Amino acid sequence: MYFKDIPLNKILFLDIETVPAYASYDQLPENWRKLWDTKASYINRDGLPEEEFYHQAGIYAEFGKIVAISVAFITSDRQLRVKSYYGDDEKCILEKFKQLIDNYFSSSESYLCAHNGKEFDFPYIARRMLVHDISLPDILDNHGRKPWETRLLDTMDLWKFGDYKHFTSLELLSTLFDLPNPKTQTSGKDVWKIYWQDRDLERIAEYCEKDTISVAQIFLKFRGQPVINPENITIAEREKC
Repeated sequence: MYFKDIPLNKILFLDIETVPAYASYDQLPENWRKLWDTKASYINRDGLPEEEFYHQAGIYAEFGKIVAISVAFITSDRQLRVKSYYGDDEKCILEKFKQLIDNYFSSSESYLCAHNGKEFDFPYIARRMLVHDISLPDILDNHGRKPWETRLLDTMDLWKFGDYKHFTSLELLSTLFDLPNPKTQTSGKDVWKIYWQDRDLERIAEYCEKDTISVAQIFLKFRGQPVINPENITIAEREKC
């Protein structure tokens, strides 16, 4: 189905925030330190010190964990409803997310949408679910499916228009389309510090919600439809794990 034909109330917009599994490189167990050293030898092209480079471990599902998932959907009367699951217990966050999918977005007409979701959010969620012995919801289980058979939407992928080497940040697209910038007070590179040093989980959840709202608004822009007015955006009480 062409993305402009998908009913808006069948799309679950989402964003995740991730951090390294341990607070610092020095706290890595010996076996994990060796595995990270091997990984870092391939990707640490700038030769950053181990402690500093380890801050990037959160972007890899093998060495990180999810500390927040925010979701949003557009109702038939064009209200944007936002909900967050966040905390230290990654398994709890994933189970709550899966329950939401199973209850409301499990039909063959449902879709997930995230910015850079195909490269990051969707595979990260699926991998961490497997780590915690959580069965994958059908919408995330793409093994053996052709690209056009999946129900995963990606605003960055849509913006590429076939240009495989093109990367555009959520912040840039928000600014380009004259939408509120979700990165004014926090950016993705700050999340590890906010989590492991500041221990400010509420701030992470709030940041995740702003990104999710931006994804939904940008998607509407791509469809040539009006964005949701701020007074029609409702953020539900967050569920902490």
